[in-house]
Amino acid sequence: MTAKNNRPTSPHLQVYRLPLTGIISISHRITGVFLSAGLLIFLYILFALSQGENAYMAMQGSADGWLGKLFYLGFVYALFFHLCHGVRHLWWDLGEGFEPDNLHKYALIELISALLLTLFAWIFI
Repeated sequence: MTAKNNRPTSPHLQVYRLPLTGIISISHRITGVFLSAGLLIFLYILFALSQGENAYMAMQGSADGWLGKLFYLGFVYALFFHLCHGVRHLWWDLGEGFEPDNLHKYALIELISALLLTLFAWIFI
């Protein structure tokens, strides 16, 4: 019974710091869920369109608020983040970019690219 008590324990989240690649991996999954929620919103927009002008104007009124714009901005960022992470996975499929120094560098490039693409889309759309 004492041998069981001497077993090492895993570090707590307060002690262990997740590497950037781990944070990005988790974020990739979260953005996938967010994109699915965005698809449901898109279906709601199509449904409002099919119901006529009054239903569409009611939907448009709620989408014009700050919460609707925040959701739209988050959806666009999630789309570009998911895209950039997919490109990174394609790069990995070629067997490239697994060196420890490059992992962190490519993770930063992925984040900056997604942010720049989001800003570009937000400005021009």
